[in-house]
Amino acid sequence: MAISGDYIKNYNKFKEKKRNIKNMQGSADKVQTMIWNPRFECMDREELRALQLARLKETLERAYSRVPFYRNLFDARGVKPADLEKLEDIRKFPFTVKDNLRENYPYGLFAVPLKQLVRLHASSGTTGKPIVVGYTRQDLENWAECVARIVTLAGVTGSDVAQVTFGYGLFTGAFGLHYGLEKVGATVVPVSSGNSERQIMLMKDFGTTALIGTPSYCLHLAEVAAEMGIDPAALPVRVGLFGSEAWSEKMRQELEQAWGMTATDNYGLSEIMGPGPSGECEYKNGMHIAEDHFLFEVVDPETGEPLDYGQEGELVVTTLTKEAMPVIRYRTRDISVLNPMPCDCGRTTARMRKVTGRTDDMLIISGVNVFPSQIESVLMSIEGIAPHYQIIVGKRGHLDYIEVQVEIAQDKFTGQFRDLEALEEKVRRRLFSVLSINARVRLLEPKSLERSTGKARRIIDNRPKNGL
Repeated sequence: MAISGDYIKNYNKFKEKKRNIKNMQGSADKVQTMIWNPRFECMDREELRALQLARLKETLERAYSRVPFYRNLFDARGVKPADLEKLEDIRKFPFTVKDNLRENYPYGLFAVPLKQLVRLHASSGTTGKPIVVGYTRQDLENWAECVARIVTLAGVTGSDVAQVTFGYGLFTGAFGLHYGLEKVGATVVPVSSGNSERQIMLMKDFGTTALIGTPSYCLHLAEVAAEMGIDPAALPVRVGLFGSEAWSEKMRQELEQAWGMTATDNYGLSEIMGPGPSGECEYKNGMHIAEDHFLFEVVDPETGEPLDYGQEGELVVTTLTKEAMPVIRYRTRDISVLNPMPCDCGRTTARMRKVTGRTDDMLIISGVNVFPSQIESVLMSIEGIAPHYQIIVGKRGHLDYIEVQVEIAQDKFTGQFRDLEALEEKVRRRLFSVLSINARVRLLEPKSLERSTGKARRIIDNRPKNGL
C-alpha cells in the first residue's frame, strides 16, 4: 500500500513519543496499565514489516506443504511460497472465501494432526454445515495474548471484575475474551448469555466493572435493570467491550449514557482466530491491529484489486502465526479503511475503522445500495426513538420495498396520534435524506421487538431468492 510523504513526516515526529514509551519499560506496572506489550504494539514500522515478511513466508510454506487445499489453490494460480520476496507480493496469491472453509468441513484445512489440537470451535452454521476452526496450544497462547492487548486497550486491568455475557460453547467470543481477561489478571464472571435479571443481580452483587457482549444485548440489559428498579448507570460498570455485530456511533452513545461507561469496539472472526485481531484504545479513533499476528489488506469488493491506505474497501486477512489452521488472504466481506499513522496512545500499529457494513449484507433496494448501519445511524439520531429496530425487505409486484420497524422510547410516548404521525414522518424524511429511497416506517410499542441474547436479527429479507 502506498505511504504518502505526510505519513513519513508525521512518523518521524512520532519517534520521540515512541522512545518515551520504550523508556517506560523499566516500570512494568506502569506500562501494562496503558499498553500490554510495548515490544510489539510500539514496534518501529520497518522492523514490524520485516517481522511480518518472515512470518508470512513461514505461513505460506506451512499452508502449501501441509494443507492440500492450499497446495492445489496455489498450483492453479501458478504461484509458490518462494515467489514471496516482499510483503506486497501477497497480492500474487489467491483469496480464501467462506465457501472454501465450508467445503473442507470438518478438518480439511488443518495443518497439524488431530493429536496436536487442544481446542475446536465452529461458526453458528446458519447456512449449511458450520465452519470448523482448530487451535494448538501455542495458538491458544497467541489468542490470549491478542485479547489481553484489546482488553488493555479498552482500559481493563487486573483490578476489574469482568462479566462475559457471550454464550459459551462453539462460538469463539466467550472463550476468546475469557482467557485474555484472565491473562491481564481480571476476575472473570463467565455468566454466559440469557437470564437477564440474573445478569443484573450478579453485576450488583459481584461489583462488575467491565461488561462484555454484543451491543444490542447490553442495551437490553440496561432496560432490564431499569425494569427492576435499578439505574444501570449507578452500577459499578465503567467499561464495555462490545463486538460480534456491527454497531454505530449513535449506539455507542446510547450504551455510554445508559451505563455511564466507556464503550469500546473490537473486531475478530472465527475463521482467523476469534476476538483479538483488533480493538479500540481510549481515543476511539480506529481499532489497533495485532500486526505481528495478522496481515490486513483492503481490496476493491468488485475487482479484488488492492487499495491504498485511506481508501474504503473490503478487509482481507492473512494469519501470520496460526499453527493449526493458517488462512491465506481471507475475504472477510467487512467494509473498512486502514490507517497506518501512529496513535496518540503511543501505539504504532495500524488501525482499522469501525466496520460500516458488509458486502454480503448490503441490501440492494430497487438498484440502490443500502447498509443497515446507515439506517441505524439515522434512527439513533432521532429523539423519541428507542435503539431497537428491524428492517423488513420484500417485493410488491416487480418493485422492492423496505420497511423499518422501530420502537418508540417509553418516556417519549404521549399517546397522541398527531405526535406519532409527526415522529413517523420525521423518521421517514431522515431516512430518505440518507438512503435516497422512500422507506416505509412502522412505529412499535416499547419492548415489542424480540430481544436477543446474541446477535440481533436486524434484517428480514422476504424477497424470492431467485429474484423473480
